[in-house]
Amino acid sequence: MKQTIMLGAAFALAFAVQAAAQEKKEPEKTVVTGAQAPEFKIKGADGQEVDLAKLTAKGPVLVRLTCGCSGCDKELDYFLAINAAYKDKGLTTLAVFKEPQAKIAEYAKQRKIEMLYAVDTQGDSWKVFQTKAMPTNVLIEKGGRIASIAAGCDPSGLLANIVSEKAAKLLETDSVDVKKKTEAKKSEEKKAPNP
Repeated sequence: MKQTIMLGAAFALAFAVQAAAQEKKEPEKTVVTGAQAPEFKIKGADGQEVDLAKLTAKGPVLVRLTCGCSGCDKELDYFLAINAAYKDKGLTTLAVFKEPQAKIAEYAKQRKIEMLYAVDTQGDSWKVFQTKAMPTNVLIEKGGRIASIAAGCDPSGLLANIVSEKAAKLLETDSVDVKKKTEAKKSEEKKAPNP
């Protein structure tokens, strides 16, 4: 009898633990390739509201959730090259930084960031896009369908080249080898005499 009671208690405990674990599961991931992009609005560095739905109504958008750490900083040049290569063809690039506004304002000036950017020190943007990875690049088609998600830092430029190829495909234009282009630009800058 004692064994039966203990066995019943063990089953009850196991059931309770399993039920509690199921309740704590993260919600189903909805920000995936092929899905509609989430509703997303953020105040841009210029103080104006940036509405992802309005941007994707005009054309494809690349949302880059990033920071100014050394890895993301090395990778930034490739994404600046993507912006430069495709902005006149209809791509909007939005970088969302996690550092304080004052730091990013100075950083943007030093790095000559000529793309739309915003600051989100609380990391709410990462929650909206259901990621914890730094950086995460979400390429969204005109109309709002997610074309690709590339997460993680790659200072080599290979990941940026993949994003470049996918952006070119969305824009129906020739792909730009941003890795090669960025490395050539850096080589030229090293050769140039300092003023």
